[in-house]
Amino acid sequence: MDKLTSLLSHFSLHAGVFYTGNICGIHDFAQDSARGHIHLIKRGPVHVIGVRQENFEITEPTLLFLPRPDTHRLVADDRTGADVVCATVQFGGGGRNPITDSLPNVVMVRLTALAGVEALLGLMFDEAFAEHNGRQAVLDRLCEVLMIRLLRHCIEQGLTQGGTLAGLADTRLAKALAAMHADPAQARDLSSMAALAGMSRARFAVRFRAVTGETPADYLASWRVMTAQGLLKKGRQLKYVANDVGYGSASALTRAFVRKLGCSPTEWLKGEQEARTNPA
Repeated sequence: MDKLTSLLSHFSLHAGVFYTGNICGIHDFAQDSARGHIHLIKRGPVHVIGVRQENFEITEPTLLFLPRPDTHRLVADDRTGADVVCATVQFGGGGRNPITDSLPNVVMVRLTALAGVEALLGLMFDEAFAEHNGRQAVLDRLCEVLMIRLLRHCIEQGLTQGGTLAGLADTRLAKALAAMHADPAQARDLSSMAALAGMSRARFAVRFRAVTGETPADYLASWRVMTAQGLLKKGRQLKYVANDVGYGSASALTRAFVRKLGCSPTEWLKGEQEARTNPA
């Protein structure tokens, strides 16, 4: 399994296309703490306001991805308008995750720079601007494929701001990260992780922190807690989850939760359940 597929296997990807067509004038989008936003501009120009300190204009076919969208606005000409496809993107249960945390606030890529996606984009635009049966389901699935191609592009082109994706873009560090992702329960010290990367302990420790922003031990602890969150959501008992992610007891996992999240697993799970029951 390749490094990106291995990562995505831990975070279910869901895309939901919520607008396709021509926009004219001002269109506002609210802050969204659980989902990213994709704006696929087929034909502009489009002024984008609120995602950077300065406004900017998109004049050619472009994919705009906002991993952590704040309130923002698209403005098109009142007469000719702009042709767009807008969608939400969610990894796992939503909110923070290693994938979107690795990206800058704005990812903007000209469609001509996304190598090999011409056929995919053609299918998306055909579905978006027609009224075929099953149109919504097809658009959502195609948008998910496009998102994976965008993540691949970000890794290959270094369009990251540290974190997991930056680590996966580093040939040596990627080997250690892939091993941690695949088996978080495995006991790992600095020497064993450095050996996976084919580096000395000192060089590995320095490079890991410089690229990802965390020490190897902190990254592994974060990954274990994140894996535990997913298992707890599925209803697995705490004592078994602790063993699944490499902690000797439920109390040891609880201490890790408090260090990383500021609350116990029970408190965290209760908050998640309340959020699902009473969405904002």
